[in-house]
Amino acid sequence: MGFTRAELEACRGRSVPDLVGENLRLLFVGINPGLWTAAAQAHFAKRGNRFYPALHLAGLTDHVIDAAAGFRPEDTDHLISKGIGITNIVNEATARADELSAGQLRQGGHDLEHKVARLRPAVVVILGLTAYRVAFSKPKATNGWQPDDLAGIKLMVAGNPSGLNAHQTVASLAEMFREAADVASVP
Repeated sequence: MGFTRAELEACRGRSVPDLVGENLRLLFVGINPGLWTAAAQAHFAKRGNRFYPALHLAGLTDHVIDAAAGFRPEDTDHLISKGIGITNIVNEATARADELSAGQLRQGGHDLEHKVARLRPAVVVILGLTAYRVAFSKPKATNGWQPDDLAGIKLMVAGNPSGLNAHQTVASLAEMFREAADVASVP
C-alpha cells in the first residue's frame, strides 16, 4: 500500500497514538511523526527507517515489523507483551524533523517528562540527539546513557533511526537497543 503526495501532505499536523501497555519497561521516543507515519497511524512506518530492523537485530522482536501500511494487531501485541512502548517528543507530523521549532521541541520535552512520570517505564531511549539537546537544553549531550535521568527514569539517547541519518546503522542502533533492554529487564 502506498500513499499519494496529496494524501501525505494532508497528514501534516496529524498525531499518532502512543503505543504503550500495562507492563511498560522500555519506552522509545521518536522526535515526531513523519507524514508516512501519520498516514499509516503507526510509529516509524516509512520503509527505510532503521527502527524495526534494529529492534529485531537486538533480539527484541521475533521478526522485522513492517508498519508501512499500519500496525498489524499481532505486532502491537508482540511489542506490548515485551514491555516495549513508543511515543514522540512532539506528536505533530511534519515531512522532516527539522521543520519543528525550538519552542515546539522544548514544549515537547516538558510534556514528555510528565508522560514519563505517569507511565514509569524502567528505561527511556530518545531517538534523536539534536532534538534531545534542544528539547532538554543539553547542548553538549552525546549519544549513550545520560548523567541526568528523565522524571526519575534512566535515560539513553541514540541517533535518529531515519534513513536520512547517515550517522546510524541498524547494527549501531541494535547495540544500543539491546543495552537499554538489558537494563530495563526486557526479555
